Amino acid sequence: MTPRSRPRRSRALTMNKWMTLQIGGAEEKRMERRGWMIVAIVICLIVNSSGRELKVEVKHTHHHRHHHHMATYNHTLARILVEYASAVYLSDLTELFTWTCSRCNHLTKGFEIIDLIIDVKRCLQAFVGVAKDLNAIVIAFRGTQESSIQNWVEDLYWKQLDIDYPGIDNAMVHHGFYSAYYNTTLQPGVVNAVEKAMDLYGKIDIIVTGHSMGGAIAGFCGLDLSLALGEQNVQVMTFGQPRIGNAAFASYYSQVVPNTIRVTNGHDIVPHLPPYYHYFPQKTYHHFPREVWLYSIGFGSFSYAVEKVCDNSGEDPTCSRSVAGNSIPDHMTYYGVQMGCETSGTCKIIMDPRISAFVRKDLDGNLVLSRVPFAPDLKLITELADQGSAL
Repeated sequence: MTPRSRPRRSRALTMNKWMTLQIGGAEEKRMERRGWMIVAIVICLIVNSSGRELKVEVKHTHHHRHHHHMATYNHTLARILVEYASAVYLSDLTELFTWTCSRCNHLTKGFEIIDLIIDVKRCLQAFVGVAKDLNAIVIAFRGTQESSIQNWVEDLYWKQLDIDYPGIDNAMVHHGFYSAYYNTTLQPGVVNAVEKAMDLYGKIDIIVTGHSMGGAIAGFCGLDLSLALGEQNVQVMTFGQPRIGNAAFASYYSQVVPNTIRVTNGHDIVPHLPPYYHYFPQKTYHHFPREVWLYSIGFGSFSYAVEKVCDNSGEDPTCSRSVAGNSIPDHMTYYGVQMGCETSGTCKIIMDPRISAFVRKDLDGNLVLSRVPFAPDLKLITELADQGSAL
């Protein structure tokens, strides 16, 4: 090789390298343009969407250890059940019993109360009735009646697992929520009313709902009915529900009551409580599946609602756990429906004296307002509904 050939080869190598860089740069530019084109398309879709438009996002996972059936989210059903979960908060028993309350005349219109159950001592309330449009028995539990929800939230933050769930190894639950259902008048009252409804309407579906603490109680009720009655048609849908047990309990629950949906909203603080610590999964509180997280994307008129169906772990890190749980206002409104009592304060009962013919009272003063649909004594209920309830 002559000395002059070396620079020529060097120039050739340099030219090849330059051409490679140019080709690579062109490819990068094409990829970059393609990426910006995709972004532009997405932006156009958002701009063209209305502020009231709804987007449902479904996340699928295939690595979970359990492969049993998981609940399918139904937006229309959720909008109906949130109204039942709101109505059960009301203190006017006459309006609830006759289903003439201000929260009873929209999507739940025509609901027939079977039993209205009030544990006066612990300020707990539930109703059982039949929704003919759903062809189902609907059970709703009232949430916390604390004068200050902030105090209740602070108590939940420090709450530790404190009771073994009977019959299941290593399963632990929140004693307060467990006792609110099993150790009060709610459990026998609900089971009795469900049996009565089935005698009247046959083995139709059972749907259990509740908000906040009422959602926690609804979870235990759904589990109880699935086990005690052997029902395979029990569905649970809760709103703003706190955690009620550990991972072992959540796994057991999801197998017994797979048709369960927990709706969470934005930065609602209560679904974050009692706290979940991912580095102690078996020793800490753990949600059961399946979560549906409501949140908004965008700003002003360009924002739209998203209902994200989360994975089957119960603790999907891309759902409500992806944001700070620091909002009480997000806890008090679901789907635009007001949750909680109309006025804050202590537990109270409002009842027309003429309704006393339907009341059963135990030795502790707890009440059950009971009726049989199609019975002659419903004439009084119709009259009260026409007149409006007297305080």
